[in-house]
Amino acid sequence: MGEPPGNQASETERLRRARRGDDAAFEAIYREHARAIHALALRLTGNNAAAEDIVQETFLRMFGFLSGLRDDTPLRPWLKRVAANLAIDRLRREHRLSDDQALAEAVDAAAPPATLAEADALLRRLPPLVRTLVWLHEMEGWSHEELAQRFRRSPSWSKSILSRALARLRAGLDPENEA
Repeated sequence: MGEPPGNQASETERLRRARRGDDAAFEAIYREHARAIHALALRLTGNNAAAEDIVQETFLRMFGFLSGLRDDTPLRPWLKRVAANLAIDRLRREHRLSDDQALAEAVDAAAPPATLAEADALLRRLPPLVRTLVWLHEMEGWSHEELAQRFRRSPSWSKSILSRALARLRAGLDPENEA
């Protein structure tokens, strides 16, 4: 979505200072990006504690990789990519990435909302993997090829899951479906 409010020149300078060991610069980077990274991790995992762990791990990885970060590249997209990958890994470890048949049944059986709800509430009704795919594709701009590579599946797998999930979300938003 939108980029952070700071400008690229000040972020570049903070990165340079952080590389030299300036704790205040690293803290400023954290303050500027942590909320957005937490929001993404929470949307992907649906769990606040997991989201906090992902934020911590994301910034630890950034700290360990400071020398490899290019000055001319915005930091937030890199941080979001790391956080998304950590969330996917966590879901995989927790065995919340179900097999294709169970996943298709879960998407098809998701209960429609009783009232028009915010998108976030609708997303929380989806199984973790489906929610992750929808968010990464629709909001973060990941392509089907990127999703397929990250999930070790085919692009058609991603397209199929997304098509069903988006149809389900649209049905949940349709006032005609309210009883």
